[in-house]
Amino acid sequence: MGHTMPHWNSIANHISSTTGTPFQCQQIQQSGGGCINHTYRISDQQQRYFVKLNQPQRAPMFAAEATGLQVIATTQTIRVPAVICHGTNTTESYLVLENLDLGTGGPQSQRQLGQQLAQMHRHSASQFGWHLNNTLGTTPQPNTQNDNWIEFWRSQRLGQQLQLAAANGYGGTLQALGQQLLDRLDDFFIDHQPEPSLLHGDLWSGNYAIATDGTPLIFDPAVYYGDRETDIAMTELFGGFAAEFYQGYESEYPLAPGYQQRKPLYNLYHILNHLNLFGGGYQRQAVSMMERLLRG
Repeated sequence: MGHTMPHWNSIANHISSTTGTPFQCQQIQQSGGGCINHTYRISDQQQRYFVKLNQPQRAPMFAAEATGLQVIATTQTIRVPAVICHGTNTTESYLVLENLDLGTGGPQSQRQLGQQLAQMHRHSASQFGWHLNNTLGTTPQPNTQNDNWIEFWRSQRLGQQLQLAAANGYGGTLQALGQQLLDRLDDFFIDHQPEPSLLHGDLWSGNYAIATDGTPLIFDPAVYYGDRETDIAMTELFGGFAAEFYQGYESEYPLAPGYQQRKPLYNLYHILNHLNLFGGGYQRQAVSMMERLLRG
């Protein structure tokens, strides 16, 4: 992005042509959060929108995110911000979303979040993966479709992150343990054959909120079809979900036995991704997770 000013006029024109209502950026307010994109709230007193900006070459990332939000929206299970438009101009790529006013919500909102996520997970596909590749943070997330979940997790998830880690200079023990784990992946699935469920894909506490009317919503997805346990595992990785969330989920779609054993296998993907994005202490965490998994 550098120091170039965003082209608000071209974005406003795109909003106007998509919605059929003239819109001009009269108020522009930078929004907090987001270490990956620049985020803003823009308005013309009547209409308000939430805008994410990045470099022009990031346009496919926004296109995949928009499609992911639309796929979740069509399930009519859990609320997501409506996609207004996305595109590229000379200085940036952008994604324009409905602006939602956020509140805090109570236990009932958390329970509803769990129930609605479970309802979303009931939406299935014929294969694991997705028809589009997308990103987890800024890391490419390949979604090449596969009938076999173990193969998919081996090649498209853990294997891909281990290759990135090797390219980033993380060799030695991390790679040796990683290879052992990939070779023994079948051991974790002796009596577990998951359905391909529609997943959020990046479900930590920063990617859900409660609207002022108490309605739960999710955003910033990394959508694909996979074992629903991967979404639940990530909610436990960085915390921020209440007991009522899990009660709501279980009441709607109980988890299979053996989830606790598979949880670290699924969260290893996110820890390796954090290693590739941020480095630092995540290497030690990944190694100790793999050691525990191999001890079984």
